[in-house]
Amino acid sequence: MQKSLLAIAATATLALGMLPSTASAAPWQNMNARKNQIERQIDQGVRTGRLTRQEASGLRGQFASLMRLERDYSRGGLSIRERSDLDRRYDALSARVRAESRDRQVARRR
Repeated sequence: MQKSLLAIAATATLALGMLPSTASAAPWQNMNARKNQIERQIDQGVRTGRLTRQEASGLRGQFASLMRLERDYSRGGLSIRERSDLDRRYDALSARVRAESRDRQVARRR
C-alpha cells in the first residue's frame, strides 16, 4: 500500500513538473538549465552592446538574489509552492533581461 502511494505521488510530481509555466507557456526546464540560459542572455547582451553596464549589473544582482533564495528554499528540499515561486521569479527575470535588451539603450563601446 505504501509503495503504491509513493508511486502515485512520484507520478503526480513528475506530471506537475511537465506542465507549462503559466507566465511563459514554455515547457518546463530544470533549474540549472534556466539559470544557464539567463546567464547566457545577460552575457550575450553585454557582448552585443544591447545591455549597458548598469543594466547588466542590476540583472546580475537580481540573479544572485534569486540564487540565494533558491539555496535557502532547497535546504529542506523544494516544496511545490517553493518550486512554483522560483519558476515565477525565473520567468520574471528572464522577461526583464529580454525587455532590457530591447529597450534601445546601447552600451558605449571603448
